[in-house]
Amino acid sequence: MKSTGIVRKVDELGRIVLPVELRRTLDIAVHDELEIYLDEDKVVLRKFENSCLFCAANKRLVCYMGKNVCLDCVQAMNEQI
Repeated sequence: MKSTGIVRKVDELGRIVLPVELRRTLDIAVHDELEIYLDEDKVVLRKFENSCLFCAANKRLVCYMGKNVCLDCVQAMNEQI
């Protein structure tokens, strides 16, 4: 993990501000969604991208019962039935 040397305080509502340099580097725009993960004692933010529940593909997605599944996985499931 690479240190940026940037330190930010958490405000009274629990928010932090991501510096513009990081947002530009990671292509994070206003209203983009970020996923929040815990990795042992670390909080990890990652830009959210819709992806297949099974194979993580992000193309040819369909939504079934609130979950994204790619058409390749749908076809593979149909072949097993």
